[in-house]
Amino acid sequence: MPGLMIPCRDPTTPMPTDTTTGSDSPWWRDSRAGPLVVAGIALVASGLIHLAVWGILGGSWEGPVSWRKPILFGISAGLTGLSLGWVFAAVPRRRGDDPLAMATAWAIVVEVALIDLQCWRGVASHFNRATPFDSVLYDAMGVLILLVTATAAWLTLRFFRGGLAQPADMQLATQAGLVFLLASSALGVVVSVYGDLRVAAGLPPESFGAAGVPKFPHGAVIHALQWLPALAWLARRAGLEVATRTRLVGLATLGTGCFGTYALLQTLLGRARFDTTPATAVLLAIGVGALALPMAVIAQAILKANPRAG
Repeated sequence: MPGLMIPCRDPTTPMPTDTTTGSDSPWWRDSRAGPLVVAGIALVASGLIHLAVWGILGGSWEGPVSWRKPILFGISAGLTGLSLGWVFAAVPRRRGDDPLAMATAWAIVVEVALIDLQCWRGVASHFNRATPFDSVLYDAMGVLILLVTATAAWLTLRFFRGGLAQPADMQLATQAGLVFLLASSALGVVVSVYGDLRVAAGLPPESFGAAGVPKFPHGAVIHALQWLPALAWLARRAGLEVATRTRLVGLATLGTGCFGTYALLQTLLGRARFDTTPATAVLLAIGVGALALPMAVIAQAILKANPRAG
């Protein structure tokens, strides 16, 4: 973005000492974060292994029985587990935190393991009540994900009440990411209930109206807890001042909210993901622009601080 003035840190001065945990010890060494870190790494690895399996064995990407589910659920749940561990390390310790973190880690792992099991059995993992066994597994997945959601809600409340001292940009990024995660989880519950009702009525669970995709708004912003803090971290590494970083995170938060709202409206209107109306097209454009601009500003700051990189 030529001509845009960006307040940057003098490259001869040391990096700020602010941290995300308020501690000199790395966050992953927190006893609460540990189980979630292990679970997160294992699940991401599982997703990547299933990606390799899909590459070797082939098969459809879409559909109720496909390798897409163990791939995406493994990577997505793994990233969520890592982020929840990070948030655990950022809030004041309370009695019972260690067993809660351990239970949450196991809930994430077992839920994805059940999805993987159904895939390897060659049957649908979701909305599958073809046999009593399938129904029990599906209900177990629901209970496990509700446990993870309850933990995320409890951490969100605690973080808003008193997460450890952080720069304003990282504080905003974490708070917004947690809110988006909870909204996505709530939509996931709605999608599950709606799908069950559709199946009971003999209708396909994957559609709403003519062409709406219920899972689209559920997944649209579920990973804001990763990308918003990552953007704040990149802005700090680029040497931007706290005030500038906070404005950039605020803009990205607006963009994330616009994209999530766009996904919800598209579904409620019964339209495919990118079969836009004029109004939703404008909303999508605003969301994309509000997400792209902070990245452009950060990239310019990096190039300015390191001219040889250009």
